[in-house]
Amino acid sequence: MEAVLETQGLTKRYGNVTAVDDLSLSVPKGQVFGLLGPNGSGKTTTLGMALGLVAPTAGRVRLFGQDLKGHAQALLKRIGAIIETPAFYPYLTGRQNLQYFAGIAPNARREEVDPLLEQVGLAGRGGHKFATYSQGMKQRLGIAYALLGRPELVLLDEPTNGLDPAGMAEVRGLIRELNKDGRTVILSSHLLHEVELVCDSVAILSKGKLIASGNVHELLRQQGAVRLKTTDNARAEAMLRRMEWVAGVRREDGHLVASGPTERSWELTRQLAQSEVYVTEMAPLQVSLERYFLEVTGGESQAAQAQEAQHGS
Repeated sequence: MEAVLETQGLTKRYGNVTAVDDLSLSVPKGQVFGLLGPNGSGKTTTLGMALGLVAPTAGRVRLFGQDLKGHAQALLKRIGAIIETPAFYPYLTGRQNLQYFAGIAPNARREEVDPLLEQVGLAGRGGHKFATYSQGMKQRLGIAYALLGRPELVLLDEPTNGLDPAGMAEVRGLIRELNKDGRTVILSSHLLHEVELVCDSVAILSKGKLIASGNVHELLRQQGAVRLKTTDNARAEAMLRRMEWVAGVRREDGHLVASGPTERSWELTRQLAQSEVYVTEMAPLQVSLERYFLEVTGGESQAAQAQEAQHGS
């Protein structure tokens, strides 16, 4: 697949803190791509380097097949972004804010403003001052700003921050609509469920390192699970932990849950039976992205990770 963004060995250090550590990833054209990780995992720093806002310590960024270094001015005209909290003038209306930025942004035109307000669901509030906007409205105005100039690639950093469930659902729907127009969208988020619902592919970051990446459904298929009960759960658990392709085993309500490709579950019954441990119940389980995340990061809790790393998120 053609890649719109590639990083090779991308690294950023702040003194003794490594915010992004030797990151190599590829974002396919035409997808909603998720950068997933807790606060402090390096997501915002990665996006900052992709936009030329943060100078990498090592490595390189390629956009649309070209190195960012030496071609930044031309390449960045093809990108729209909101990084962290969108900054607008509080005593201008939503419409006036967009008109101002349309006047200074590359490729943007003031004629785009009203259609964009309509697209993000703010047509009826475009004449109201930004200071009166709810958090959800501010986020939607930020997305409208990112769409000025009809960019091919849109980068959204935590676009549902501070939203209630209804607002989060609205923003997810808007992201999907953008993707239907043929745009590539990169969504940075620490909310696993959000990424699972809206993204085609994902890169999972932890402490600045890339832990796993690929198509969301394919990753979850590979990291399936079965729930089973045997004639001797203690022996079965010990045997399962020795099987190389079993990613993890846990106890749950008198059963065992073994993580791994579900198409290999027949091997469990065979190997257990060879040791005279017999399966009495077995059922496949749907693995969530949250469970997959915990497996590939070694069971590290999001809360613990969120307290680490003071530079970048």
